[in-house]
Amino acid sequence: MHKPRRVLFKLSGEMLAGPDACGISQTRLAWLAGEIASARSEGAEVALVLGAGNFVRGAALAGAGIERTTADHMGMLGTLINSLALAEALLAAGVPSRVLSAIPCTAVAEEYGRGVAVAALERGEAVLLAGGTGNPYFTTDTAASLRAVEIGADVLAKGTKVGGVYDKDPALHPDAKAFRTVSYDQVLAERLAVMDATAVAMCRDHSLRVLVFGLDEEGALARVARGETPGTLMS
Repeated sequence: MHKPRRVLFKLSGEMLAGPDACGISQTRLAWLAGEIASARSEGAEVALVLGAGNFVRGAALAGAGIERTTADHMGMLGTLINSLALAEALLAAGVPSRVLSAIPCTAVAEEYGRGVAVAALERGEAVLLAGGTGNPYFTTDTAASLRAVEIGADVLAKGTKVGGVYDKDPALHPDAKAFRTVSYDQVLAERLAVMDATAVAMCRDHSLRVLVFGLDEEGALARVARGETPGTLMS
């Protein structure tokens, strides 16, 4: 029997926000739910890790004077808010979903466990993995890498605004060149701004392929679910 492709999508919180990049846009939420529904229609098992940049960034708050552990916990709670919102939008789109949180918060979500996550994926549910790693000092990129390894994902697909990995910041340098493929070691050695070093090293150590793609392109999630590699493949 053919084993379904298992994909973990890492999406920034800003992807849920409106033009001011703050809060949650109902229009963006419905659009993203539709994109996820399209990905599932390709037969893939879909897990998601959302950031919380549309509400709060732990590192930024820490720089503003809030104790780092407290700031990071605020960020982790922001990912839970985003996950709950997306779960409701998925329900409206006809997609069964489950929110699992690394931070115990049983009034609104189940506590994360690898077995629970895998079982839900095998039942065809979209699984939203909230609360980061449950520990401060780790980014949601690292949380996504950890969860992707734990659940046995075939690929970790990170949706971005720029749509790939570049040799320099394309927002600042019009002549920036995009890579079609790139190695983990190259990303680390050249400090290419795609994921934090801890996340990249974890993917390298577990031979987990990472795809950096443009989320705003219509049908991008479905293409990834089919096994296509739009953007940059890190391996």
